[in-house]
Amino acid sequence: MASRQSAFDLSKCARPNILALEPYRCARDDYKDDGTNILLDANENAIGPGLALNKDGKLTNDASNGSGPAIDIDLLGLNRYPDPHQIDLKQDLCSLRNFKAHTSKTLTPASLFVGVGSDEAIDALLRAFCVPGKDKILVCPPTYGMYSVSAQVNDVALVKVPLQIPGFQLDVPAIKDALSKDPSIKLAYFCSPGNPTGALLKKEDVKQILEHESWNGVVVLDEAYIDFAPDNASLAEWVTEWPNLVVMQTLSKGFGLAGIRLGAVFTDPAIARILNSLKAPYNISNPTSQLARAALDPKHLEVMHKNKDLILKQRERMLAELPKVPGVGKSIGGEESNFLLFEMLDAPADQGGKPSNETALAVYEGLAEEKGVVVRFRGKEYGCLGCLRITVGSEKEVDRFLQEIKVVLQNIFKKSGKLGANEEENREKEANAVVA
Repeated sequence: MASRQSAFDLSKCARPNILALEPYRCARDDYKDDGTNILLDANENAIGPGLALNKDGKLTNDASNGSGPAIDIDLLGLNRYPDPHQIDLKQDLCSLRNFKAHTSKTLTPASLFVGVGSDEAIDALLRAFCVPGKDKILVCPPTYGMYSVSAQVNDVALVKVPLQIPGFQLDVPAIKDALSKDPSIKLAYFCSPGNPTGALLKKEDVKQILEHESWNGVVVLDEAYIDFAPDNASLAEWVTEWPNLVVMQTLSKGFGLAGIRLGAVFTDPAIARILNSLKAPYNISNPTSQLARAALDPKHLEVMHKNKDLILKQRERMLAELPKVPGVGKSIGGEESNFLLFEMLDAPADQGGKPSNETALAVYEGLAEEKGVVVRFRGKEYGCLGCLRITVGSEKEVDRFLQEIKVVLQNIFKKSGKLGANEEENREKEANAVVA
């Protein structure tokens, strides 16, 4: 059969900024989950979903068996489009965050947008506020990789103001100066607790930026990990006080429901109306909405809080035990999330070891390839030299992780010689390119 003739040229037809995109990389692309691996790389909730399930981990609609209230997944209704407005779900989310710690005002569903995880909200805000090829967003490295990915998709430039080191807090004077000098910056994305830093940002610092004297833009506070922070740390209800504040949250982390892809945006009703106007009409499926509403029921919330407490207990254990492992340095991030950021050293600390990307990369690869324990290499991020980001696992997972990292580091220090500089650099870049 003769080849088809066409004038089509993908390289000249697609948008250049889209052609330049690299596919989303996940550590699971390199290290598959074969059922035996310990997955401490994606900051998932290692304990499980925050739902009152039966002893076999199954969902039952019989509330009498002690497994919690019924969850009505209307399978017969799947031939119908879902509710495009999700008012009941939005009210449940308001009730979750109306704790009156930061204001006497009350959140209402008019202040809510719900989307497919936080990623839909990140993209929607860019489309709502930034003119492609003209406007910019401000980010503070090290931070969540999807801000820059979504900016590239939307042909929006980045202005970077690094976090202060040590501590990974906002450099408020530098941020305010950048906003003053460049009116094309429309959004400032801040992650609190940060990813990969794990540090909760200071409320007063956020307030100073909201009060900027001349900047006409929106502060976006990403609180994906807020349920692992101290009680009432969320600033979600503060959107009733600030018309230029957006607070993003998700059920993927603290609630252990990454699989249903449900994110929420708390903001001023005027911004919420814009986001709800530009979204796809039926972006939240009926099963997702029904599971999300169930998770916000008091009986299921009780399970979520128990699961969270188990994670916090293991977080404290890892903070205490990891520095005792020869070759592990200090925790350089915060302690307000379900992951930790630890330095790997080129020699045990008592031998003068220094943070080393070479060691961190070898530990990352050794754990995954030899031990079936997957963590995240972050050594190429600003201020994260020699660092691994380690999700807090269950008690059994932490048992295995602490055992295996000790063995892997011992083996590394026994080996002689160094990798070639070019090979080392390429492997570090590839490992660090994993998003999230």
